[in-house]
Amino acid sequence: MLTLKTSDLSPLELQNYLQYAIAPRPICFASTIDKAGNINLSPFSFFNLFSTNPPVCIFSPARRVRDNTTKHTLQNVLEVPECVINVVNYDMVQQTSLASVEYPKETNEFKKAGFTELESELVKPPRVAEAPVQFECVVNQVISLGKNAGAGNLVLAEIKLIHIKEEILDENGKIDQAKINLVARLGGDWYCRVTENNLFRVAKPVKTMGIGVDALPSAIKNSTILTGNNLGQLGNVETLPEGSEIEAVKQQSDIKKILDSTIGDLYTREILLHSKAKVLLENNDVITAWKVLLI
Repeated sequence: MLTLKTSDLSPLELQNYLQYAIAPRPICFASTIDKAGNINLSPFSFFNLFSTNPPVCIFSPARRVRDNTTKHTLQNVLEVPECVINVVNYDMVQQTSLASVEYPKETNEFKKAGFTELESELVKPPRVAEAPVQFECVVNQVISLGKNAGAGNLVLAEIKLIHIKEEILDENGKIDQAKINLVARLGGDWYCRVTENNLFRVAKPVKTMGIGVDALPSAIKNSTILTGNNLGQLGNVETLPEGSEIEAVKQQSDIKKILDSTIGDLYTREILLHSKAKVLLENNDVITAWKVLLI
């Protein structure tokens, strides 16, 4: 394993390792304005949601590694503590990247990148009409993390209004994760796209207390077939299937075939049953997988 001491790396080298490893990162596409009324629009991937009550996002217009200068967005929020955070999806990612060009301060990136200005209701900076979600925010605080090249400046933006395009909502009026078509930043020139094909669910243990991987029978915990992800799924259940349920699954044709073909060969039987359970787990059928494993 390569081990690096951060103090031995240049800011550019460190930035490269960090941005490739800490990813994907959501994109804050921030519109701001200065006291003279000059509008700026710029993307930042040092960004996330940090509080729900109050609703606060934080993004960081870091000092440029190249020459330690600060960005117009930072200068603007210090003058006019307001911004709009526009969510970026795949349909606008190329234009968003274009808006990151270091144009002179008086340049309006809405025009350069071909975006449509949409007047905000509570704050001075305009919204990006093409963005599927737009957050009107007031800036509560800006925290400098240093004066050296690459140092971040945390902009604490409290969300006051949320605008959502109806076409990304489901039948219950909630955002449909498959419809919003999000993108995120990786390292260098790389991005990733969140499509319906690469979405997957992980059961969130908020109302349950799973038995844990440490409570799994040793034959399961030390399986050569099941992965760490599979063990995590199995450890997320609160109770195990009862004997009658296990007996019932033995009568299924595919399971019965495994049992009949491995009489006297417990090693092969375990391999085949674990392989069957793995398929079930990959299809999120955790309870049936447990029944198979407990045969």
